[in-house]
Amino acid sequence: MTNRCKILIISSAVLFFVFTGCSLSGQPKRYPIAFYNLENLFDTLDTPNVVDEEFTPGGPYQWGSKRYYKKLSNIEEVFYRMSQATGSFPAVIGLSELENRNVLEDVVSLPKLLSANYQIVHYDSPDVRGVDVALIYRPSVFNYEGSKSLRVRLGRNSEVVSGGNPGENSGDNSEIKTRDILMTWGTIDGEKFYFFVCHWPSRRGGEQISESRRIAAARVAREAIDSAVKTDPGANFILMGDLNDDPVNKSVYEALGAKGKMSQAKAPGDLYNPFYDMYKSGYGSLAYQDSWNLFDNIVVSYNLINNPNNRVVLAKSDNNKYWGNIFNRTFLTQRSGQYKNYPLRTFVGTNFQGGYSDHFPVFIYLLSK
Repeated sequence: MTNRCKILIISSAVLFFVFTGCSLSGQPKRYPIAFYNLENLFDTLDTPNVVDEEFTPGGPYQWGSKRYYKKLSNIEEVFYRMSQATGSFPAVIGLSELENRNVLEDVVSLPKLLSANYQIVHYDSPDVRGVDVALIYRPSVFNYEGSKSLRVRLGRNSEVVSGGNPGENSGDNSEIKTRDILMTWGTIDGEKFYFFVCHWPSRRGGEQISESRRIAAARVAREAIDSAVKTDPGANFILMGDLNDDPVNKSVYEALGAKGKMSQAKAPGDLYNPFYDMYKSGYGSLAYQDSWNLFDNIVVSYNLINNPNNRVVLAKSDNNKYWGNIFNRTFLTQRSGQYKNYPLRTFVGTNFQGGYSDHFPVFIYLLSK
């Protein structure tokens, strides 16, 4: 065997370990966990009983195959570049603003993502535009056990109408339809994990007027976490999503109970928000009217930060003093004009920009000792 062949084989082995997240010599393994608001990943079809006509070839966005495949190519680039930056493809990715399972199948089949072998967890939500949340995961890291969709029911007065299972109909015509919360559970390196993926109600109508809707969504997630803790106190909980509120807002800090200091998490169901300090320092994942918001959060529970017996723990990156990470790379950023330094989005109004999303992706690291 020539020296050149040996070098090629060694290089291939190194790349395998980098992009699969495997470790050499029994070293601790580091797993990125990510969330990304895809900004209107619709297919090009007009789905019955769904208000998606805007995203069809004849709609105002002229959403045909060329633009759809450009969007897919952009998503591929985001996660591939993230894998280069973090050392491996994220073990779990929460996603929002996607229309259906079909577009997810297209995402996980993208050529540069095939080696991650992402599997899909998805339910259709009652949102009138048909946008859902979803979770994709690498089965080599996350051992999937089960999932369910948690319905968030809101009345026109912004209060919760009722809880219930997906598919139930309250018969209340005044109900506001919003996205369900996706709850998924399984194990990572033998430790139990519950993942929650959220896209809480928007600020349409004003932040204060709509606040109680996000508080209602937070309470649905909080109740599900509390219920799981009673039967599984040793489990780890990670909630991620576009919460349409910042870490300091009432829905996140009080109703969900995601605190800004690790020391405030003292029991299995207590939550810590790694993005709290980042927000207080002026960082954001989206911009509006020249001000930054950090709506995209990944929240973790006590066992990942303060339980000395946990094998899997929250970890920092090598070049960031914060526990949370915003993937705000230059290629994702508007370079000039009115929206300079904002996320480079797909559309401004109905003008196609060919960008990525109006949100930056966010991620955290887990370390398996």
